[in-house]
Amino acid sequence: MAEEQDASKIKEVAMDFDNAIEARDIDKMVEAFADDCEIELMGITLTGKEGARRWAEWLFGSVPNIVFKPIIIMVEGNVFFEEFLVTGTLPNGNVVESKQSEVLVYENYQIKSLRLYFDRLDFADLVAPGFFSKKVVNMLKSRSLKGLN
Repeated sequence: MAEEQDASKIKEVAMDFDNAIEARDIDKMVEAFADDCEIELMGITLTGKEGARRWAEWLFGSVPNIVFKPIIIMVEGNVFFEEFLVTGTLPNGNVVESKQSEVLVYENYQIKSLRLYFDRLDFADLVAPGFFSKKVVNMLKSRSLKGLN
């Protein structure tokens, strides 16, 4: 069983992790994870440091420049929760903003589990290649809000 962890130290290592992402330091990002970690996003699960590296490489291939703005941070026990705003520059130069949240479970101040939540539609219209694709994305966004607005 893992020893009890200090909330302020968890916040510190979580911020170091965010800084590694903003600095595009894949090695430092991967070092933040436990050997037997799990990363969950968009319906898939990646495992281990190899999975962490694949996620980091995918992230930087999809969004080469990333800046985080924390909205709310909470730590309870070994769980770090953050809601944040991501401003990212895509490979085509377009800029996207996405409100996201993450749940990090720490063991010995390493990430044992990362669950990342965001709306894929935040990125869809920026990567849709042509007129028809953009129309489909706009229709999906419109229909997903039907009855709410």
